[in-house]
Amino acid sequence: MSFLPVDEQLAYIKKGAVEIIREEELKARLEKSYQTGVPLRVKAGFDPTAPDLHLGHTVLIRKLKHFQDMGHTVVFLIGDGTGLIGDPSGRNATRPPLTREQLNANAETYKAQVFKILDKSKTEVRFNSEWLDALGFEGMIRLTAKFTVSQMLEREDFNKRFNEEKPISVHELLYPMTQGYDSVALKADVELGGTDQKFNLLVGRQLQREFGQPSQIVLTMPLLEGTDGVQKMSKSYGNYIGITEAPKEIYGKVMSISDQLMWRYYELLTDVTTSEIEAMQQKAASGEVNPMQYKKELAQRIAGDFHGDDAGKQAAEDWAKQFQKDEVPEDLPLVTLAFADVAASGNNGVRLDKLLAKSGLAESASDGARKVKAKAVRVDGEVKTEPILHVSVPVELTVRAGRLMKKVAIQ
Repeated sequence: MSFLPVDEQLAYIKKGAVEIIREEELKARLEKSYQTGVPLRVKAGFDPTAPDLHLGHTVLIRKLKHFQDMGHTVVFLIGDGTGLIGDPSGRNATRPPLTREQLNANAETYKAQVFKILDKSKTEVRFNSEWLDALGFEGMIRLTAKFTVSQMLEREDFNKRFNEEKPISVHELLYPMTQGYDSVALKADVELGGTDQKFNLLVGRQLQREFGQPSQIVLTMPLLEGTDGVQKMSKSYGNYIGITEAPKEIYGKVMSISDQLMWRYYELLTDVTTSEIEAMQQKAASGEVNPMQYKKELAQRIAGDFHGDDAGKQAAEDWAKQFQKDEVPEDLPLVTLAFADVAASGNNGVRLDKLLAKSGLAESASDGARKVKAKAVRVDGEVKTEPILHVSVPVELTVRAGRLMKKVAIQ
C-alpha cells in the first residue's frame, strides 16, 4: 500500500492536536509504515454511557478519519466493559455504573452514528468486553499487581478528591488499568484521547512495555467548547450540538457561535487543512470575505456531514428565509404544550420563560427569562419584553428565540 510522504502525514495528524507523546516515535513509525506498506493501528475508545453523540465526541472520530484517509487501520473501540466501571476522568464524584443492557443499547446507537464520519468498510469495531471478560479473577489480580495505589493517586482528579476527603471507590482505580489493557489486546500503535484522558493513555504505554510490546504513541485532542464558547460541550451544560439533531437545528446552532469559536470548529470538526484555514482567516481579517460567509459554509458542512449534502443545503436555505428574509420556513417544527404547564399565576396568561423552556427554545426558565430581557424573543414577529404573554387558548404561535424558531401550540 502507498502512503503520503511522512512529513505530509505528520502535518495532517498534528492538525488540532494538543500533544503527541512522543512525536519522534510517531515519525519513526510512520517512516517504517511508509517503507513497508504496513499501516499503523490507531485506536480510540468510547464508553457507551449515553445513547447519542454530540460534536464534542466527534473531535476524536474526525482525527481517526484523518488516519483512515491516509491508509492506516482505525479501531473504533466501544467500552462495554469499562463502561460498567464508568470513566472517573474529570469527575469529582463516583459515577453510578450502568447495567449491561443499558450499555448494549447505547452501543448500538454509537455504531450507527460513527459511520457518518468513518468509512465502515475500513473500520475495525471492537468491544473491550471481548478480552476484559476473558481476563477472569486471576488475570485481573495480575493486572492490578503492575500498579501501586500511589501511582493511581498521581492522577489529578483522584488526587483532588483524596485531598478533599471525597470518596474514591476501589472499582474506579481499575479504570486506567483496564483502558490500558485495551491497548495491549489491540496491539495499538497510536491511541487518541481528550486532554482529560492523558493519564489513562500513558498507562497504556506502560502496560504495553510490561507485556513486551512497543509503547503506543499518545495523541491528545482538546475538549471542544460548546456553543457558549466557555464550557466544554456537554448535555449537562445545554451547550451541545447533537449529531442526530435535525439539519436546521445543527445549522442554526453552528450559526449562533462566535466568529472566534468558528475557527476552532473548522480546525477540530472538519477536514479543511491548516493552511486553508489560515488563508480563510487572513481574508476575513482583511475584509476581503465577510466572516459570516465562512460561518455559513461551516454550518452547511457540519449539517451535511450527518444528514447528507442535500440536507445541508436545505438547512442553509431555511436559515436564510428565517433570518435574512424574515420568512417562516414551511416545515417549521411544531411543539404542543398544555396550558397548565406554562400558565402564569392565577391562569392570567402564559409565562414566556416557561414557554421557551418547555418548547426547547431555551435551556431553562431562567435562560428563557434572560432571552426575554435581552429582547431576543419574538412571538408572531413581534419582540416581547414582558414576562407574561396574554393569549386566548387554544392558540398557535410562531416563536423565535435568538436563532431558533418553532411553532408552539398551547391547548
